[in-house]
Amino acid sequence: MHARLTLLAIAAFLLITNYSPVSAAPKLNVLFLVADDLNTRLGCYGDPLAFSPNIDRLAKRGVRFERAYCQYPLCNPSRSSFMSGLRPDTTRVFENVTHFRKAVPDAQTMPQTFQRAGYSVVRAGKLYHYAVPMQIGTDGFDDAPSWQRTINPSGRDKTEEGSLLNYTPKIGLGAALAWHATGGDGTDHTDGLIAGEVVKLLEQHATQPDRPFFIACGFFRPHVPCIASKLFFDLHPVEKFSLPNEPQAHLAKIPRVSPLVNPPNYGVAEPDIRQFLRAYYASVSQMDAQVGRVVDALDRLKLADKTIIVFFSDHGWLLGEHGGQWQKRSLFEESARVPLVIAVPGGKSNGKVSPRPVELVDLHPTLADLAGLLIHPALEGKSLKPLLANPQAAWDKPAFTQVTRNAEVSLTVGVDPKKKSLMGRSVRTDRWCYIEWDEGQAGTELYDAQADPKQYRNLADDPKHAKVVASLRVKLAAKTVVH
Repeated sequence: MHARLTLLAIAAFLLITNYSPVSAAPKLNVLFLVADDLNTRLGCYGDPLAFSPNIDRLAKRGVRFERAYCQYPLCNPSRSSFMSGLRPDTTRVFENVTHFRKAVPDAQTMPQTFQRAGYSVVRAGKLYHYAVPMQIGTDGFDDAPSWQRTINPSGRDKTEEGSLLNYTPKIGLGAALAWHATGGDGTDHTDGLIAGEVVKLLEQHATQPDRPFFIACGFFRPHVPCIASKLFFDLHPVEKFSLPNEPQAHLAKIPRVSPLVNPPNYGVAEPDIRQFLRAYYASVSQMDAQVGRVVDALDRLKLADKTIIVFFSDHGWLLGEHGGQWQKRSLFEESARVPLVIAVPGGKSNGKVSPRPVELVDLHPTLADLAGLLIHPALEGKSLKPLLANPQAAWDKPAFTQVTRNAEVSLTVGVDPKKKSLMGRSVRTDRWCYIEWDEGQAGTELYDAQADPKQYRNLADDPKHAKVVASLRVKLAAKTVVH
């Protein structure tokens, strides 16, 4: 009887702590690469203007998820969600000023899961929220229990902020359409220094292969202000860029609460918008070069055959779509959808594409599953391991994204913080995207994700789709948590 109770106690301990006993089989390492404010403006996602050879190369050695979505298109809520494996309704983080441990003090974050399994867990750069660019070089809004060591470089992009050209000076610098082209090759920028530190970490681990690692590499770009070396600006001639060419009629059927930017394009003249678009793409290309440096080091050190590589962005970023909308905090595809590549050593599906809707909240259980660790029972995502084995496999879990209006004093033009705070929620399936604002009281949207991927035709009021709306409303209500 005593032996049985002891076994039960051990089982309970393993479940509660997510402790993973050391096994004879070598553990897979994790290289966790995160970009900031990057939508799918990448060559591997079909953007003809993008120059992203290193991320494109990474996509060929892993599974590229065509329809991956953040759970909240804003830095702090999104990062709190994917790092904890909990949805924003659970973390209660809907803006950039609340720490997730206020609502879930005992949450076991993704890095903690790996710490408890005996991994070396280190962060270089931005993983949790930072006020960019003000907090570059600091710990930002970090979570100390998540890491055994943190590295916070600050580079040329920070020291040369005084040279910025800002088209929207009335907006805080962390949201402004501002840019600057520097000298050098980009390795002396903050992201370049972060990549250099990660290379050093990989070199250290190559000398101690018995200690598995979880290295989190958080890049700051292409988050505004868009600062990159002139070398990367030269890859993108300004004459290639123009404002989105859209059917204007679709704007009339968008709920009034949906757009954030007013006036369209902040009232910035088209020639200046084109210059800023060039700067955004230059920032993407410079960040891509740092991804290449890190992955090349992994290969050079012969660590790739035992390292899972993940690359994604915390959320997307609008670039003038939908009648001059910019940045994040939107439920449109350009804001909610993110690039996501997962490369597993020896994966039979590497180089393939999955069209299934998946979520960033799935990353915590996925990486635990791939590493052979116990998946913490409180996690609210689902392991993507079946889709990594077969990217076309049946997948009945929708993707959910939510965003508030007026949750905090916004830096975005056109938002009155005195107005009522309300929530917008979206659910995405293989075929549909359905959006409700304030539980439908402030408007609804329905888009055919296959026939209308750019979301130009709101079908929510079309009687022919009433059954679809009713079905998706049920899915959305089932996932909504009201505290």
